[in-house]
Amino acid sequence: MASEKPMETPREQQSWIHDWNLTGTRFVPAKPVWFDDETLRDGLQSPSVRNPDIDEKLRILRLMDRLGVQRVDLGLPAAGLRHRDHIERMLGVIVEEKLSIRPGCAVRTVQSDIEPMIALQEKFGLPIQASMFLGTSPIRKFVEGWTTEKLLSTCEAAVAFAVSHQLPVMFVTEDTTRSSPEDIRAIYTRAIGLGARSICVADTVGHATPHGVRQLFEFIRRVVDDTGVAGVKINWHGHSDRSLSIANCLAAVEGGADVIHGTALGVGERSGNAPLDLLLVNFRLLGWIDNDLSALAEYVHVCSQVLDLPLPRNYPVFGEDAFETATGVHAAAIIKAFKKGDPQLADAVYSGVPAGQFGLQQKIRVGHMSGRSNVVHWLESHHIESEPTLVEEILESAKASARILKDDEILAVIAAHVWPQGHAVQP
Repeated sequence: MASEKPMETPREQQSWIHDWNLTGTRFVPAKPVWFDDETLRDGLQSPSVRNPDIDEKLRILRLMDRLGVQRVDLGLPAAGLRHRDHIERMLGVIVEEKLSIRPGCAVRTVQSDIEPMIALQEKFGLPIQASMFLGTSPIRKFVEGWTTEKLLSTCEAAVAFAVSHQLPVMFVTEDTTRSSPEDIRAIYTRAIGLGARSICVADTVGHATPHGVRQLFEFIRRVVDDTGVAGVKINWHGHSDRSLSIANCLAAVEGGADVIHGTALGVGERSGNAPLDLLLVNFRLLGWIDNDLSALAEYVHVCSQVLDLPLPRNYPVFGEDAFETATGVHAAAIIKAFKKGDPQLADAVYSGVPAGQFGLQQKIRVGHMSGRSNVVHWLESHHIESEPTLVEEILESAKASARILKDDEILAVIAAHVWPQGHAVQP
């Protein structure tokens, strides 16, 4: 399922840092890792987001395709006419614009959910994966009054009906991470035997730890192998209730997952899903993928805007604070790196993520913990002479402030310095 090989430190960093991530041997996926973007289905189950209009969804869909995301869940056709209409419009764009991304839709294990999928596949003439979900944990069985026999008969009827109409099936066991080995084995074996060629291991309530994911995948691989059916894809779908979703995705790949699910900004029900944008960043930095991520910042900010989901300032990589510093010692080191004329050095000295690789850059701010070098750098970057008395006045203002100075506040100090009698702040 995987290989291990000695790590190679990037040439430009060999003399800069000793990276313990790159020592000894490391896991390398033996097969390509795919992504399934659930933003437009599971993401919209968040209590806080708005359901975007179709033009906004199409913009997101095109960005997914630009990022090299292989699969997208377009929604639940049975959820209503608006959902069905949006799904049709998105399928039309995938066909007309010859997008590479492969579509799927979520369905319950009932014939009335599956029938619209059959009609859509016939209309657009391309395979549409039916992501068919069924709760399997003991607690769900107890609440619903279900038996294992009931689960098996439900699985059998739904999968057989879909496969008989040439729908590709991904069978999802909800709450897999709290389901019994006996039920998991029985249900996956039955689904695969009936023609499902993808299965999805789901951490529906964010219960799992990386150790649990590794244990579960060791078992799931044996189940799939025991069916004797080749080419079955194993998906991982994780939630963030314990803030372990990214770590669990890494563990899932190490365990043999073929496809990893996620959503923009980790949006979704309760505390949300694994954040697809940060998964792409981490997988790229690990060398597990080589996708062109130049559109990733745009994807994040578009999704934040159209979902009406404010991006936290300290959100990793894409938040406003991610590559900014006003701390004197840190800023001084970054400034010295800038002066050496090496952007990669400036990206590495006080950052674990290379900003330039994602179309971003380091920024030096001025605040109550800043030093003179912060002020000098700010002035020089704005093509203003760093006169010593002006530097001291700006630094004094910063030390007296409870927050980092905004640009217009610095400009106001400059204006007062140049025109002591008081003039309008110069832009």
